[in-house]
Amino acid sequence: MAPDLKTTMERNIKALALRPAIGRGTATTKVRIRSGLTCDIDDGAWKLIADEPPSNGGAGLGPDPGVLVRAGLGSCLAIGYAQWAAVLGLTLEDVEVTVETDYDARGMYGIDAAMAPGWGAVRYRIAIASSAPEAQVRELAELADRRSPILDDLRRSVPIARELHIGPAAG
Repeated sequence: MAPDLKTTMERNIKALALRPAIGRGTATTKVRIRSGLTCDIDDGAWKLIADEPPSNGGAGLGPDPGVLVRAGLGSCLAIGYAQWAAVLGLTLEDVEVTVETDYDARGMYGIDAAMAPGWGAVRYRIAIASSAPEAQVRELAELADRRSPILDDLRRSVPIARELHIGPAAG
């Protein structure tokens, strides 16, 4: 698997260096309330469900949005370690990323105006099993973290624009 992944990564790096425009685009995900708090999520061929647990008024039919964001960060990091290990020629026997977030629900419910509605902190732990020297695995982790798009999105302020359309339900 690693040689094929290495070839894929090297081909993509070369193609993007030669033609940067092929790496630019817009990703679109549509989310619609199915019923209650249950959301159907469509992104191309991917169909997902998000919901809140019954304790928060949902039906518990899928993970809540916080789970999806933590999963997005953790999987982006894990994939990046595997990709860059292939490029560097390192063999990984196992990769596990644990993402933790601290929250105080008083902000989300408007109970304490001093509390942010979102997370107060994000932490992640990486466990990599490899026969490579420890220094090389550390270099891999540093490289992959620097190149992680989701980690970057969470670390810096990304411009956000909102459009609001009010009218009849979409068909």
